[in-house]
Amino acid sequence: MVAMTVGELKRDFSSVLDRVQKGETVQVLYGRAKKPVAQITPIVESLPAKRPIGLYEGKMKVTFSDNFKFKSTEEFLGQE
Repeated sequence: MVAMTVGELKRDFSSVLDRVQKGETVQVLYGRAKKPVAQITPIVESLPAKRPIGLYEGKMKVTFSDNFKFKSTEEFLGQE
């Protein structure tokens, strides 16, 4: 990842966009302390493949012990 100040980014904006189009990420630094405030990343054209549901179906079993106590939604959220 490349880091650039706002001034550098303004000066070289076209070349920065070329780098981003090639897959590089550019971090924008701001102020005297040059703190990172933003990041320019390429747009991902294709979404990652979805994971199948039930990947471990039939391969494992989940059981709860007899003394396991389920909490109600209100108890879980601390509203009781």
